[in-house]
Amino acid sequence: MPTLQDSLRDRLGPAGVLSDPADLAPYLRGPLRVEGRCALVARPSTVEEVAAVVALAAEHGCPVVPQGGNTGLCDGAIPDDPRAVLLHLGRMNRIRAIDPLSYTMTAEAGVILAHAQAAAAEADLLFPLSLGAEGSCQIGGNLATNAGGRSVLRYGSARDLVLGLEVVLPDGRIWNGLRALRKDNTGLDLKQMFLGSEGTLGVITAALLTLEPRVADRACAFVAVADPLAALRLLDRLRRRSGDAVSSFEIMNAYSMAVAVRHLPGALYPLSSPTPWSVLVELSSSRAGGDLSALLTEALAEAMDDGLVADATLAQNEAQAAAFWKLRDEGATLYWKEGGLLLHDPSVPLARVPDFIARVEREVALAVPGARVAAFGHIGDGNIHICVSQPEGADKRGFLARKAEVQGLVYGAAVALGGSFSAEHGIGRTKIDALARYRAPVELGLMATLKQALDPAGIMNPGKVLPAPPPQAPAPQALPPALTAPVLTAPVPTVVTAAS
Repeated sequence: MPTLQDSLRDRLGPAGVLSDPADLAPYLRGPLRVEGRCALVARPSTVEEVAAVVALAAEHGCPVVPQGGNTGLCDGAIPDDPRAVLLHLGRMNRIRAIDPLSYTMTAEAGVILAHAQAAAAEADLLFPLSLGAEGSCQIGGNLATNAGGRSVLRYGSARDLVLGLEVVLPDGRIWNGLRALRKDNTGLDLKQMFLGSEGTLGVITAALLTLEPRVADRACAFVAVADPLAALRLLDRLRRRSGDAVSSFEIMNAYSMAVAVRHLPGALYPLSSPTPWSVLVELSSSRAGGDLSALLTEALAEAMDDGLVADATLAQNEAQAAAFWKLRDEGATLYWKEGGLLLHDPSVPLARVPDFIARVEREVALAVPGARVAAFGHIGDGNIHICVSQPEGADKRGFLARKAEVQGLVYGAAVALGGSFSAEHGIGRTKIDALARYRAPVELGLMATLKQALDPAGIMNPGKVLPAPPPQAPAPQALPPALTAPVLTAPVPTVVTAAS
């Protein structure tokens, strides 16, 4: 390792390599509070420096673990190997270009999401990816995990906002695929291999992102509905009534709302009285003067007359809208104040959301009497977060020991209804067993084939996403030289570099 450290310091400079344990500590713990291990942190500032780090690590046989804002909930960016090089991309934080006519932005991996949003706004445009951690998460991590967030209903997830990528491959080569093309039918779409791969196939160093017209009119409301089915019917009505201007549609059950109001300082209940289910809806448009507030008021009044809505409160200004979103976003981070918790990130087809929630509530109640189930999240795209809190007064350690059982109930319900056990949080190292259980063998085999083809040495973020390969059978004893068959070596394929 000293040789590798010296080589990296020669290439990156003194500020580019950290090796003191006190300096490493902030990088080795994520939101799940699990302590990681690594030999050093490399902090490159250019794609060429990233390539040098990866190539040197490969030469020394050391794992490489890419890390962005370290906000992920599956520990995908935490190394667990004393030989590992943690590749932190925070110094690659430049907006390389914004093209207003093409509606594109080229941003490096270390750009904080909120900064990308601000840069787009300065150009009178919108980068629509938005999530609770946007003040600290980074573009590279958003793409590597295919982040979702609050606007997937309208704009899609992170992979839907990408036209091209720049990627450092596991052997240190640079693939420049930063092409601003809406149509490019020249074979396989290579960027899709890296989006959502969590750094296991290469390191995303920059992306060419799609932008939208800036929002000029917005309306936001909290709405009381009887149940998730009523929420879906309201969503359908608002999409049709508004010309599909619904940009966010979030649901919260009574327990999730109670946690937010109880633990957020100064929080107020947004409706006249507690309700079994609440919906936070936002309409947005690039057309100024359309008066979405009036449209939303009228649509909700009609829904109230029809018995679809029980109560509603419209935000009167941006500050009140921000307070509404604080209940949803920050409230979702406070379940730990209620004791032991088990958080899940499933998704199901929209029409199956009511069945999914009812099944989970029923089965959890039977398995763990008194457990409190928070169902909340992005009902507009079918991603319902399920947080199961321990029964009041129960033993926390005993409750958490039932994680596998509760997880099986939630994940099993989602998959049985045609859904996924992981909607937007990824796999990391915390969901590998679930991946092996719920994805088809042919799909796991295809992923393993890609991994072997691109990273035969297995240095890129090992122990993440993919299940461990089955144990290899013992190698046969070598034959005497005279009886050994000739070995046919296949040529190494060439990676074609696209022009920027």
